[in-house]
Amino acid sequence: MPSNRILFLTLKVFSATGGIEKVCRVAGKAMYEEYLSGNCTVDVYCMYDLNKDAFGNKYFPAELFHGFAANKLKFILSAVSNGRKYNTVVISHVNLLVVGWLIKKISPRTRLIMFAHGIEVWELLTSKQKKMLGSCDRIIAVSKFTATRLQEMHQFPPEKCVVLNNCLDPFLPVNESPQLRTDLRNRYGFGKDDIVLFTLSRLSSGERYKGYDKVMQSMLTLKSRYPGIRYLLAGSYDEQEKKFLDEMIRKLQLEDSVVMTGFVPDEELVNHFKASDIYVMPSTKEGFGIVFIEAMFYGVPVIAGNVDGSVDALYNGKLGLLVDPFDVKAISNAIEKIIDNRISYMPDRKLLMEHSGYENYKRKLAKAIEANK
Repeated sequence: MPSNRILFLTLKVFSATGGIEKVCRVAGKAMYEEYLSGNCTVDVYCMYDLNKDAFGNKYFPAELFHGFAANKLKFILSAVSNGRKYNTVVISHVNLLVVGWLIKKISPRTRLIMFAHGIEVWELLTSKQKKMLGSCDRIIAVSKFTATRLQEMHQFPPEKCVVLNNCLDPFLPVNESPQLRTDLRNRYGFGKDDIVLFTLSRLSSGERYKGYDKVMQSMLTLKSRYPGIRYLLAGSYDEQEKKFLDEMIRKLQLEDSVVMTGFVPDEELVNHFKASDIYVMPSTKEGFGIVFIEAMFYGVPVIAGNVDGSVDALYNGKLGLLVDPFDVKAISNAIEKIIDNRISYMPDRKLLMEHSGYENYKRKLAKAIEANK
């Protein structure tokens, strides 16, 4: 007889491709594999997805998935009504905290666990939200930085908070064809000897903390020493930010050096990593940064900021270079270091898999959910 019945409450799982959705897919797979081992049963409720969104997915059987097609009232009523029947309710986001709190009010014995990803829990909370946060038996923070902010900002007890770094998706595509690099470079007009910097981020004024504007500023000094340096900036953008970046490119005279791709489908991301020489994203508000470990998985040296959850992704600098994200000169120096001695900064594959591999993540998630039952 399984020792634990888990209800996993989510916002989106299969209908979007962001970092939180990636966490939900992988966490759902890990919980399902615990079910296969006989340790638990699991159901996944999703507020926004349709049932059909789960058909054919590789992570867990569609039969475990219940999509509510953006019918928020039906989702809440079903979650609260059924949640009391489970030993453990896991919520994927702070926006589901009120649902978890209601379940806890009806069934105090049900354990409530919440994932904390980053900026969504760094903001000030109302007294009511703090009270609801206090109803959590455990918070799984994706980085030490997020755990610290939770404890400092909201006085959440440290003994109820566990750090579980995000992991690599076990289904990341692997394509070893060297032609991928050539084909993508040809598409964007890069030469085979050009040095290509790469950043993947949604481009908007609200996302500028990712530091892509600082990378452009660093290009100004780097171009004199490396005339063939190029910057590949991928991700969907809004018109306001596109206008801002076009003006910056014009002022810095980088028209021949920067390419903004717009949205890149998941199936093409491997090509973009393979075509790049350095992944650079000196963020200041990163909860963790799954894209960093993905870049390293594809053998790309990484530069990240040293003031947020990026530190965890780069394993305190053991897997890549950490820099002051506010210092353009420091960013330039880090890029120069890698260009001048790229082999020394290639990510350690063995260490990466030990730190960010799925199997390790699965064991730690099971332990976090089962602890203090």
